[in-house]
Amino acid sequence: MAEPGPVSGPRVVVVTLRYYAAARAAAGVDSEKVELPAPATVADALAVGVHRHGDVLERVLRRCSYLLGEVAVHTAATAVTDGDAIDVLPPFAGG
Repeated sequence: MAEPGPVSGPRVVVVTLRYYAAARAAAGVDSEKVELPAPATVADALAVGVHRHGDVLERVLRRCSYLLGEVAVHTAATAVTDGDAIDVLPPFAGG
């Protein structure tokens, strides 16, 4: 009789949120890792950040743009994979 294989639980992805400028101030950290059940999206990762840091971060995130692997994210429904980093970029002034 064959030995049973390992019991597999839900797959998890770990994503790093990297905060800049006003987003960093609202979160109170430069970056953080979030663990999400797969499949996961940018929106899922950001929701964890809001859950951890509250309404102030949520208000800042409404004005932010995002990079995933140095590529602009055009929809929060964009899929993320294990090891991805999401850069959270508030609007910047200057020239």
